[in-house]
Amino acid sequence: MKLKTQLLGQIYQFKDIKDVFAKANEEKSGDRLAGIAAETVQERIAAKQVLSVMTLEEIRNHPLIPPEEDEVSRIIDESIDENIYREIKGWTVADLREYILDEQNQSSDLLRISKGLSSEMIAAVTKLMSNLDLVYAANKIEVVSECNITIGQKGRLASRLQPNHPTDSVDGILASLQEGLSYGVGDAVVGINPVDDSVESVKRILHATHEFLTAWEIPAQNCVLAHVTTQMKAIEQGAPADMIFQSIAGTEKANLSFGISAALLDEAQDMIQRMGTSTGPQRLYFETGQGSELSAEAHHGVDQMTLESRNYGFARRYQPFIINTVVGFIGPEYLYDAKQVIRAGLEDHFMGKMHGLSMGVDVCYTNHIKADQNDIENLGVLLAAAGVNFVIATPMGDDCMLNYQSLSYHDIAALRETLNRRPAPQFEAWLEKMGIMEDGRLTPKAGDPTIFAKRR
Repeated sequence: MKLKTQLLGQIYQFKDIKDVFAKANEEKSGDRLAGIAAETVQERIAAKQVLSVMTLEEIRNHPLIPPEEDEVSRIIDESIDENIYREIKGWTVADLREYILDEQNQSSDLLRISKGLSSEMIAAVTKLMSNLDLVYAANKIEVVSECNITIGQKGRLASRLQPNHPTDSVDGILASLQEGLSYGVGDAVVGINPVDDSVESVKRILHATHEFLTAWEIPAQNCVLAHVTTQMKAIEQGAPADMIFQSIAGTEKANLSFGISAALLDEAQDMIQRMGTSTGPQRLYFETGQGSELSAEAHHGVDQMTLESRNYGFARRYQPFIINTVVGFIGPEYLYDAKQVIRAGLEDHFMGKMHGLSMGVDVCYTNHIKADQNDIENLGVLLAAAGVNFVIATPMGDDCMLNYQSLSYHDIAALRETLNRRPAPQFEAWLEKMGIMEDGRLTPKAGDPTIFAKRR
């Protein structure tokens, strides 16, 4: 395996495949914090050059984290379709990029070969792609998923309604929920981050949201984003949950720091299939984000973008209804500014879709990152153009519980109208029935939550 190249008269020698992967990555403050980033632009280009001629077989034969040491590595390797892999194992990473970007190869072609790819192979090709490459390629891939409703169809943009409240007040949550619904938000999921990760709090919120959705015959899904074990206890005690949620990571050690394992998620999946209130068949919801493995000191010297891809390889085992990355949430230690946040959002979205997942993005930032709302709106437009399955929306783009900035309810409406995207079909039919939407556009009635104060 070739690990050196000459560029402008200088020879660049890399230690191993892990070193090539890290230095070929676009600039990320997290990689620099870990001490694995390229020192110069020239070194980054040299690493990309070495990576481009590496074969898929070489990547598989030189695992960044050996399967015998890591559960996630084993799951990723065991998921590879050996017949498809044998067809493409001689391809270089550059060959894979050309195949993905070839206009003749569409969604079914890309999803077929993805079954023969490991997460590291998908990460490798992502490192060779420009932002526009990532938009163009992701937009070709259609991943449709089904829980109470179906999302992911071409031309559709779903949204998670996030009516968080700083004290878990049910009245406050429902008020924010009603406002979001009045703007046509909430088809992907009504997902609440609880302040109190207790069984009683989770039960109270699940009952309230389920009762409201049922009373108004709203075709959507409810979920409370507590730890998976808390949700499981709430469900055992009769709480009506459409899905089970959990944050995941790209290494076994990082997952253990979250208090999870594949065995636990297997148990959760079995429970929600038996005891969940949704029609299914897909009833799991995962969340990820670049940098979590490094923050848990569980990155094994691997760059954060490759580790993020491994999240999706782990998630692929469960075929969740939805999964989203949260870009810009952890802080500037991992994504320093708007440029890095935008790049990470496009990378994550493409990699998730390339794994065959119903991919969403929390387009967000914290106030100590060098970014502002204009930057986030830019990323929202890019992701909508890239065919993102769903994005997250909070009241006025400001989460009053988690204290970070995201897209607003208004932003979802603007993205749909500007880029000719519509809500999920069943949800759109309900919006039309309520008079909130007509022919794919919001009506003057939209944005008025008092419509829910009047019983039909």
